[in-house]
Amino acid sequence: MKLVDLIPEKEITEAVLNDYEKKLVLYKFTDERLKKKYGMSFKDFEKRNMVKEKGFLWETEQDAMNWEHAVEGIRHLEEKIKKIKEIKSEN
Repeated sequence: MKLVDLIPEKEITEAVLNDYEKKLVLYKFTDERLKKKYGMSFKDFEKRNMVKEKGFLWETEQDAMNWEHAVEGIRHLEEKIKKIKEIKSEN
């Protein structure tokens, strides 16, 4: 038995879309929080090599990792959400 035999495809699609949108909000929150904390975008943070500039402090390194994860997550999820919505509009 397959999952689509128990749950309609439309319901699965909506659940996945809702999950992606929730995660996207969290990633955007992290991005905005760190932009405010450092007064720059992640791209500028990397360009200036802020981890080195801040003396390789663990807090800065952790922020860099979390920020990179959030920025990549935003990019990835926005693509996925767009594709799902395109498929939904075709049906």
